[in-house]
Amino acid sequence: MKLRIALSALSAALVLVAPLPAQAGMPKLSWELKETGVTARLRGLSPVSRNVVWASGSGGTVLRTVDGGRSWQNVSPPDTAALQFRDIEAFGSDRAVALSIGEGTDSRVYRTEDGGRTWAETFRNDEPRAFYDCMAFFDRRHGLAMSDPVDGRFRILATEDGGRSWRVLPPDGMPQALPGEAGFAASGQCLVTAGGRDAWLAAGGAERSRVFHSGDRGRTWTVADTPIPAGDPARGVFGLAFRDRHRGIAVGGDYRPEQQSPSAGAVSRDGGTTWQPAAAPPPAYRSGVTWLPHLPFAAVAVGPTGSDVTYSGGRSWETFDGGSFDTVSCAHDRSCWAAGEQGRVGRLVLR
Repeated sequence: MKLRIALSALSAALVLVAPLPAQAGMPKLSWELKETGVTARLRGLSPVSRNVVWASGSGGTVLRTVDGGRSWQNVSPPDTAALQFRDIEAFGSDRAVALSIGEGTDSRVYRTEDGGRTWAETFRNDEPRAFYDCMAFFDRRHGLAMSDPVDGRFRILATEDGGRSWRVLPPDGMPQALPGEAGFAASGQCLVTAGGRDAWLAAGGAERSRVFHSGDRGRTWTVADTPIPAGDPARGVFGLAFRDRHRGIAVGGDYRPEQQSPSAGAVSRDGGTTWQPAAAPPPAYRSGVTWLPHLPFAAVAVGPTGSDVTYSGGRSWETFDGGSFDTVSCAHDRSCWAAGEQGRVGRLVLR
């Protein structure tokens, strides 16, 4: 969908502000920026640990660090400069799977087992109406990728061998899409998982913003409305994060910088069956969100105009940084990272 390509043009000044005072007893947050040596817009991010992080983005770019961001290796697949790698999933310092987005054959999956020295193309979309947006894995073997609707339903791609091979799942278990409904390839977080079988898919662009849920690895889905405004191709739910199969956060808004984004956050406590608006939402459009492993009710959301933190499970947010990021994610060892335009990468610091 051309809307996904338009997201590439969104740009904001990299204005840094001092961290705001934390709530009583809560840490102060800030970003420690890391020099990547590239100017690509990095919307794909997969931290493995505080030392190993993968990032991907425009110009066919894939980056890897194995020393905590002190140095970055450009391990981009060859002959992919025309592609946009909007999502990446890594399973260590050597193994990663990258998704490029776009109409028709621009939607592809590449896989490496040697730290990016060589890549294998394991999927190339042959359906001209499909446009793959995001990818997520349940474990090292089982994963899904999602496409905008084809014949009125979101299309789901599945792998059971770690991304070596893929198959399109039957559409019968997917509810009908609304007219104009699509996903947003803004942060690699329009498709997320929690546990071994649950997946959620974020959508917008139609009269209502919605979140789809599957409890059987993508075979069947239910769908629920969210309070995040839609009604325009530029509005809807852009990013999801589930701490477990029950507690979820949705962020989004209107990605156009001249448009306001009220009600840009929502929360679910029942696995996405129902959604409630945040009482004090992020103040502007946000494209990425992640739960912080350090605190049970803490999460961070990011977007082109700043980063926000919640200590209440998504009910209220406060801004702690004014710099531009598109996506944010945490590793199992509790290190958290963000990435965005002009090769910008930061590691979250708690004080």
